[in-house]
Amino acid sequence: MDAEVVRLGKKGQLSVPREVMERLGLRGGEMLVLEVTDEGGIVLQPAGVYPLEVYSERRVEEFLDADRLSEDEEEKLSRIAERDAG
Repeated sequence: MDAEVVRLGKKGQLSVPREVMERLGLRGGEMLVLEVTDEGGIVLQPAGVYPLEVYSERRVEEFLDADRLSEDEEEKLSRIAERDAG
């Protein structure tokens, strides 16, 4: 692992050297996870940030309704199950 010397800003900011950012494929504004080791070291890792959608109960019901089998589909499935069982 290559060591880099960086300066901690007065307000706690830390600048990651451009070469390190390029090597890791990082861009400004990305989220990082900071961990402190038992030995007092600091480990920075890219954070996995994924969009999250929250749905109302009504919207969940709409999804469930759209996902239900039609009467024709239920009949066909029932016939297939009877055929395969017999």
